[in-house]
This record gives sequence, structure tokens and C-alpha cells, in this order.
Amino acid sequence: MEQNRDQWGSRLGFVLATIGSAVGLGNIWRFSYMAYENGGGAFLFPYIFALLTAGIPLLLLEMGFGFFTRKSAPSSFRKVSKKFEWVGWWSVLVAFTVVVYYIVIIAWSLLFVFKSFSLGWTANPETYFFGEFLNFSGSAFNLGGIQWPIFIALVAVWLINYFIIAGGVQKGIEKASKIFMPLLASMLLIIVIRGITLPGSMAGIKAFLAPDFSRIFELGIWLDAFGQVFFTLSLGFGIMIAYSSYLPKKSDVIKNGVIAAFADAIFAIIAGLGVFGILGYMAQAQGVSVAEVATSGIGLAFIAFPKAINLLPAVPQLFGLFFFLSLTVAGLSSSVSLIESVVSSLIDNFSLSRKKAVTMVSILGFLMGIPMVTQGGLAILDIFDHFVNIFGLLTVGFVEMLVLSYAFDLDKIKDNMNPSSDLQVGPIWKVLVKFVSPILIGFGLLQNVVSEFSTVYGGYALAEVITFGWVAVALVLLAAFYLGSRKDTII
Repeated sequence: MEQNRDQWGSRLGFVLATIGSAVGLGNIWRFSYMAYENGGGAFLFPYIFALLTAGIPLLLLEMGFGFFTRKSAPSSFRKVSKKFEWVGWWSVLVAFTVVVYYIVIIAWSLLFVFKSFSLGWTANPETYFFGEFLNFSGSAFNLGGIQWPIFIALVAVWLINYFIIAGGVQKGIEKASKIFMPLLASMLLIIVIRGITLPGSMAGIKAFLAPDFSRIFELGIWLDAFGQVFFTLSLGFGIMIAYSSYLPKKSDVIKNGVIAAFADAIFAIIAGLGVFGILGYMAQAQGVSVAEVATSGIGLAFIAFPKAINLLPAVPQLFGLFFFLSLTVAGLSSSVSLIESVVSSLIDNFSLSRKKAVTMVSILGFLMGIPMVTQGGLAILDIFDHFVNIFGLLTVGFVEMLVLSYAFDLDKIKDNMNPSSDLQVGPIWKVLVKFVSPILIGFGLLQNVVSEFSTVYGGYALAEVITFGWVAVALVLLAAFYLGSRKDTII
């Protein structure tokens, strides 16, 4: 019954939780490098265009859909038609698959928080990370032994998520968001101020922001911009559908969504200033160009930044603490939302208590993450991440848009949002959702498919890519079809 459904206690709590879901590890280690690689400041033009034409319209689509149905993703799509329930389960299962490996990375960040006190990543962070820390075997098929410090950190991160989500929407997720987001913003401010005041920082910031307009007409830059916007706003995970279903009936969904979207973009740009300020300092200290030290993803967070921290002139331990604590908090704010997408679906569809649902999800997710804390775990994680994001997240988001645009009445979503919102959506929003975004994202998917079949991802053995990539994607899709086709709704 709707009256028994959890609700947000305040507008601020919802907005902070939404921003927390969107602001994750990718804002810190992905956006700035992507901008740097794609024409610096010139990348901001396609990025803002993508945000306005795809990111915000699709965010409002998901939020408006959840606000209209008052249900999680599978139940919401069942209201469209029973034959589309599998689309909701697909998004939820993608969220679950992502959180399995995402929490492993948060566990690494948590361990590096403690290592920052003594700069425990040694004078050679790259050798330390792949050697002593991961003891990486080089193959997903060579698991070797469990790395016990990472295993213990994995337990800790799952327990943190468990207690937050078990507390419910108001006392758990909302309360945690009100702690996480101000803390994250404060640490980001410290990182940026420190980064931009170091010698050589301006060279890094120039590399990050200086526009190269000669590249503005390259197709790849625009595809990257749309991909970044799609990933960073947590679209296609069922998160925003679930979060918005907890809103009181008279909520301003549109303004909340716009605030969250722009806050996420601003966070990414500001974080980029700090990241490239540090990289500029590192390049000057080593007498090399910024291009030689700039990197993305895991390499930036766990290798390049520890190298830079080692070179800092004063109290490097404190800066290391702030950086890795910010990674941990950003990761937790996103992992909570990913797990809640799954938990809310189990509660709605199988009449489980919140405690039982989060217990089931946490135990299964933890067990599935164990292979990723073995010596071959990095390869498994990397392949999972690549395939689930491209052939899970992007694809389910694309299908979701088509279903809601052509098998459902967008006016129902629009007319339910507009009366309680200061801002309004209308014909332009419908055109963006029905035509512009599907065409652009569909084209990007086609490009990705062509790329995947032309080369084997990451230099891995074909058998590894098939086992942990294609098979994983297929199993998620099959499980979605199974759950969507069942006749019962209660276990």
C-alpha cells in the first residue's frame, strides 16, 4: 500500500541523495581526463549540450515516471504493460552487477585512507599497487589467493551500506546523504585549493581547460560527452525511478532534477581543477609534460595521485587522507543508491521487509565480489565494468527511452510533474526524449558494437572476455526476462 511506503523527510534530503547518487568515483577520476583528451575547454561545449539535450530530459523522464507510478523500476514498467516488466528488472540487475565491483573499488579507497598516514604505497606506487596490494596475476582465470586486507575492507564497506539502507529512506539514506555530501564538498574544496596553489598547477589547469576548437567537430568528442552525461547522472539503473517514488505527492520534481544535474556537472568541473592542478605540479616536479603524467580511472586514483602526493612539499599525509576519504565517501553515496534500486524492487515485488531484502542483496553481492579480491580480481573487475556499462547500462537506457516514449503516454508523466513544479516541461522535452536522445545514444551503441567485434577488449584472452564479459551481460538479460515473465509477485 502506498501509505506504508517510505518517503523522504525533506526536499533537501532528496536532492542531496540524488546528487550523491550522481556524484561518484567517475566525477573525480573520469570527467577531467575525458575533457583533457577531448579538446580541453572545448569539450565543455558538447558536454553542456549533451546535458541539456539528453541528460536532464532523461533524468526528468525517470524521475517523473517514478513519481507517477509510486513504485520501483520493475513495478513501474509493469504499469506500462506486463510485457515490459523485464525492462525494469534489467535496469535493476545492471545496478546490482555494477555495485558488486564498485564496492571492491571503494574497499581499495578505504584501505588507501589508512595507508595515507604513512604513505604506505611506497616510493613506487605503481609497483606497490599491482604487486603488494593486488598481487595481480595478470589473468581472470588465474585467481590465486584472496588478498585478505581487501577482503576485510570489502566486508566493512558492505556493512556500512547495509546499516544505511536497513535504516530506511528517512533515517538511513537521507540521514547519510546529509552527512556525506557536505563532507564530500568540504574535502573537494580542500583538494582544489591545495591543487591550484602548488607550483606548476596552472600548467595542469591549462591542459585541462584550454580549448582546442579544432577538435569540436570530431564525432568521438560528442559521443564521449553524451556517454559521460549518461553515466554520471545514474541513468538506466532504476535509481531515479525508485528515489522519486518516495517523494510526497506535491513535490517539485522538475526543479529537484535540474538542481541535481547541474550540481553533478559543477562538481565534476571543480574536481577537475584540483586533479589537474596536482598533475601540473607533479609534471613540473619531475621535469616532464602534463601529458606524461595525466591518466584516468584506476591509474589516476591509485598510481598517479599517490606519486603526486609523495612529491608534495608539506604534510603529504594529510592531503592523501582527504583525497582517498573523498573517493570513499563519493563511492559510498553512489553504492547506497545502486543497492536501494535493488532493495526497493524486492520490497515492491515480493513483499519482503526492508531488512530481509537488504540482507539478501548484501550477502549475494558480497559473495559475488569475493573473486574480485583475489589475485586475478582486477581483470575480472575491468572486464565486468567495460561490458556491463556499455552493453548493460547504455542498452537498457536506450530501450527504456523507447518503451516510455512509444508504449506509454509521456503526457501522463508531464501532466503529473508540472502542477507541483515551478519549472515546466512541454513539447520540447517530449521531442528530446522521443527522438533526439534515442538517435544519439543509439548511434553511440552502434559504434560500440562495431568496436567490440573488431578487437578483443583490453588485450585480454578471448576466453576471458567471453566468460566475464559477454556471458555476464547475457546472464543479466536472461535473468531480467525470467523475472519479468513470472506470474507470481510474492515469494
